[in-house]
Amino acid sequence: MATTRTPAQFALLRDRARRFVELATTPLVPGDFWEVIDPLRGGANPRGRVVAVRPETRDAATIAIRPGRGWKGHTAGQYVRLGVDVDGVRQWRSYSLTSPPRPDGVITITVKAQPGGVVSGHLVHRVRAGTVVHLDQAAGDFTLPLVRPAKALFVTAGSGITPVMGMLRDAAGSLADVVLVHSAPRPDAVIFGPELRGLAARGGLRLVERHTEVDGRLTPERLAELVPDLASRHTWACGPNELLDALQSTYDAAGHGDLLHTERFRPAVVAVGEGGTVSFGDSGVTVEADGATALLDAGEAGGVLMPSGCRMGICFGCVVPLRGGSVRDLRNGVVTTAAEGDDIPVQTCISAAAGPCHLGI
Repeated sequence: MATTRTPAQFALLRDRARRFVELATTPLVPGDFWEVIDPLRGGANPRGRVVAVRPETRDAATIAIRPGRGWKGHTAGQYVRLGVDVDGVRQWRSYSLTSPPRPDGVITITVKAQPGGVVSGHLVHRVRAGTVVHLDQAAGDFTLPLVRPAKALFVTAGSGITPVMGMLRDAAGSLADVVLVHSAPRPDAVIFGPELRGLAARGGLRLVERHTEVDGRLTPERLAELVPDLASRHTWACGPNELLDALQSTYDAAGHGDLLHTERFRPAVVAVGEGGTVSFGDSGVTVEADGATALLDAGEAGGVLMPSGCRMGICFGCVVPLRGGSVRDLRNGVVTTAAEGDDIPVQTCISAAAGPCHLGI
């Protein structure tokens, strides 16, 4: 005689089966196996798979990534916070997207390996096609307006070309009058050099290369000589803070501050504290830090596994509790003080020691 079961009985059997599987696979649960079967499946944060790595210069490479489900797309010029496992530790960094939105959904970042850079060196020299990375959604407002300006100027130095390259690739044909002034040590150190020179040869823009080993650093005064009509151009600038600060001061003094749009890879340091002894309570590490060194950098130099993200005060991925002492915000000079036993959250990427301080990490 056939046995019939009610929906409630089927649900009970299903729940028992799930508990049995979870017990049999402890300490893993079935969801963990889906990570292996389908690592790009949707979740709280999207993932992506590296599909290609292409060298750009001796110390820079473009990494092409196919995002998985959950990726919401991007606008050219934005950046993405990327998580990658390096020697068993998940590290997060932010990189400009160098590709326009593409029909196949693939995105690219272009990374320059920094001296001692754990993540940048790994991405440039070690990562391979097939690697799965973690992604946040694209962010940032360093983008072109929907209504393109009649005249545009891009001022970049070093890896500051990366967000601008995404814009140039996306706006091909929609910008009528474009000047790009780019500064790099040598011609062979220009990231995207062949592509930029080819674009200029085809009339897509006027390219001015400045090679600092011969020409020295780019200054606002020299920029005005190179681009006499810069006062009539909307300007997008990305590069070292010293260059951006100088440009901002010059544009503001001339009454053209509304024409300048800047993107910083590191926060501008406005105030410097006196420094002091920084103790990382949970790790037992103590370091001496000057007033210009971010607590994040000081901790990493001392071997502390510090949480981090964008490293410029935007994502709040580096927040840890200040449990005693004083720290100074490098952007505005504001000092935060905690009594012993307090638990005040501070951003370590934009805070420096303003005397002895104790962090709960």
